[in-house]
Amino acid sequence: MRKVLLVVAFVSVFNGCIVCLAADEPVADEEVRTRPIKVRVAAISYVPVKFDLSGNADRLERAFREAKAGRAQLAVGPEGALDGYVINGILAGDVPEKRISEVAISTSHATMERFQSLARELEMCLVFGFAEQIGEDIFNCAVFIDDKGEIRGKQHKMQFAEGYHPSWWFNRLGQHSRAFDTPFGRCGVLICNDRWNPRIARLLVMDGAQFILIPAWGTATKVNDKAVLGRAKENGVPIVEANVGVTLIIDDGRIVAVDRKEEGITFGTITIPPDIKRMPGRRDKLEQEFLLWRQVEMQKRYHILMKRIQRENNEE
Repeated sequence: MRKVLLVVAFVSVFNGCIVCLAADEPVADEEVRTRPIKVRVAAISYVPVKFDLSGNADRLERAFREAKAGRAQLAVGPEGALDGYVINGILAGDVPEKRISEVAISTSHATMERFQSLARELEMCLVFGFAEQIGEDIFNCAVFIDDKGEIRGKQHKMQFAEGYHPSWWFNRLGQHSRAFDTPFGRCGVLICNDRWNPRIARLLVMDGAQFILIPAWGTATKVNDKAVLGRAKENGVPIVEANVGVTLIIDDGRIVAVDRKEEGITFGTITIPPDIKRMPGRRDKLEQEFLLWRQVEMQKRYHILMKRIQRENNEE
């Protein structure tokens, strides 16, 4: 067990919210790694078909098999890899909300079990985005399956380009950003729009993330590259982005591989640093600050979206 100095905690009230300003509590590790390791990775891009769960699963499996043929130890697929990222159509009013239930799955669904079996067969870690059903709510989610077929962690998208409304049961916001243990060390996940916010990436590293993965379906220009490179340099960790239309691998503060094909696989090697000290007290404080900012920002973006949709409907 790693020994971490205990410091007395206190509680403050920040804009009506209780914020824990406790310094870092003890964190137990099974094993502390003191040397960097090299991992061969694959970033996958393809355009998932909306509402085609079965067909998208077939395409994703083929891509993972190709990644294995390229000797990848870890392969990352895009955001919405299984559902086809149907949210925009729903928000525009082109598709009924209830249709998302056709492609939303739980982590115990047969489709997820299929990829767990595939990970065991290929002896490779798999990461991809999907619409996760939890009770009556649906989240934009990314999952990490290890080479034994075990789900090591998942992350819900923390901020939306389109803003947010509490009635959106079909598109819930994530509540926390946390890293999780994997065979390569602690991993953090950003989903698409999350990558533009330095605080979300920082939360993951404060939680011990030694590398960051980004399933995405958004901006594929060099503006994207600059933002992702910024997150890597700010935190001193490698990043693998699997974005529809751009696959990007960053190691040692530089882009080592990038491709802008809509369909293809980019290979590269990342250097995962030794264990990073976790700072849960500072993490929680920063997260509270982010959540307060998000509450205001998502309302602004929502109103902008509604005005745009109304304007487009009037033009028709």
